Amino acid sequence: MTLPYARPRLFPLTWPLLLELLLGIGIGVVGTGLAARLSDNSGAAFGLANQVFAALFVLFRVIGAGVSVAVTQALGAGRREQADAVARATVGASTWLGLGGAVVALAAAGPMLALVNAPPEVAPLAAGLLRALAPALLLDALNATMASVMRAHLRSREALMVVVAIQLVTLTVALLAMPHLGLVGYALACLFGRGTGLVLHIMLWRSRLGLRLRGPDWWRLVRAPLATVLHIGVPGAAENISWRLAFMISLAAVAQLGAHALATHAYTVQFLHVILMFGLAMGFAVEILVGHMIGAGQLHAAHRLVRKSLRLGFVVAFLVAGSFALAGPWLLARFTSDPQIIELGCRLLWWTVLLEPGRTFNLVVINALRATGDARYPVAAGAASMAVVLAGGSWFLGVHLGWGLEGVWIAYAADEWIRGLLMWRRWATLGWLPHARSAHRKLRRAKAG
Repeated sequence: MTLPYARPRLFPLTWPLLLELLLGIGIGVVGTGLAARLSDNSGAAFGLANQVFAALFVLFRVIGAGVSVAVTQALGAGRREQADAVARATVGASTWLGLGGAVVALAAAGPMLALVNAPPEVAPLAAGLLRALAPALLLDALNATMASVMRAHLRSREALMVVVAIQLVTLTVALLAMPHLGLVGYALACLFGRGTGLVLHIMLWRSRLGLRLRGPDWWRLVRAPLATVLHIGVPGAAENISWRLAFMISLAAVAQLGAHALATHAYTVQFLHVILMFGLAMGFAVEILVGHMIGAGQLHAAHRLVRKSLRLGFVVAFLVAGSFALAGPWLLARFTSDPQIIELGCRLLWWTVLLEPGRTFNLVVINALRATGDARYPVAAGAASMAVVLAGGSWFLGVHLGWGLEGVWIAYAADEWIRGLLMWRRWATLGWLPHARSAHRKLRRAKAG
């Protein structure tokens, strides 16, 4: 007799993810504040180096975008052995990707910063920080993969506890080291924090998931389970890479506006990251739940979940963005005393009230599409908007027309709405349904065999 599928719920999965993401971005905000205390140039360098670091981190989406879907679908179909095989295989792949990212950061920090037009007074500081952060890329790759597997098993609270430990260690070391070592002290703090996280993940895999990693698991590439991951992960990573490249081009436009504009952008983007965490947490939770539902054949339930989550996401995005815009003068004063930066940053936060509801489509619906196996459409549909509206619009409005940072923010908002409406059309017209049915049939045949 087959037991009925026990459907996990959205809220118990979302709130640990939200806290985890807020803690992750919180350390970036604190780091920016500590760097800004050194000087506005240090604050700008911190923001610029972290954007390049984030661009390199996108490499890990090749694994991260696929492991969650592959594991959740296998678990939803009752295929625990397949889920474990995927988890082991992605650890080895993450090691190689992490090492590759670290080598790129060490060898190409200068050229990458030159590509984004880093001002002469900022570039040396940013390059030194980026090189110092290189070892943390390897640990980030492993931590991101192991945390994704934990969440796929609905162990969000344990994953949250690891993030709490990482951020506590990182914050403690940063507070002690940055006054003496400058920006390099932040890199040292990241290394200690990520190392702590890796140890905790290994322990939790053993105690909570019953997964004990063997020596070869850390470096071996196993074709069959990785093929399942890459089927989702490569398009998912391509979508993230396309956005990141477009954003870096927009950052180059900001850098051309000067160090003053770059510092304003660096400070305001920190709040933008905090605002989007609410929608991103919901998007990750929807991805996990939809993956379980597709594996269990609950397609109607998946459709209802996405519609409900999207409505909730709009409300949350508007309220959170509006709250930050109202508190803008006080928040920005925590980073700088320059009245021009504060005034411009406040105007950008009000543009964010328009931007964030549009982004909700992308945070929720793209993750849902990926969870059904429909991973290629977001890249195909969104690439043109990223290139023309996000990247090209930033230069045209911000630099060519002379609208400055407000022009860049308008380009951000237009891109999110255009792509978001395209994603919603795909979901509402059930374009994802053939992919979901195909994924469920494959899992059912594998289980029967």
